[in-house]
Amino acid sequence: MKNKIFTFQDHLKEKLKDPEFRKAWEESETDYMLARKLIDERIKKNISQRDLARKIGTSQAAISRIENMNGNPSLHLLKRIADSLNVKLQISLS
Repeated sequence: MKNKIFTFQDHLKEKLKDPEFRKAWEESETDYMLARKLIDERIKKNISQRDLARKIGTSQAAISRIENMNGNPSLHLLKRIADSLNVKLQISLS
């Protein structure tokens, strides 16, 4: 008898059946997408959190909070980050 491997996707599928968890999951999507994109662009350009922070005049801790989805960055800070990483900042309401 083979044991079925229980993956993260399996776990998530089960957890999303809980309306309270689903709501929290959906509410965190914007923070997740921002964090993921910031990390991807920073790594692609081989820039550390510390170097990015220095470049835009903020702290490494502020960059870390955004990447860990614990920050609440201002639009001004997001613009400075985008400019520093040479990417376009796009905001959408739908």
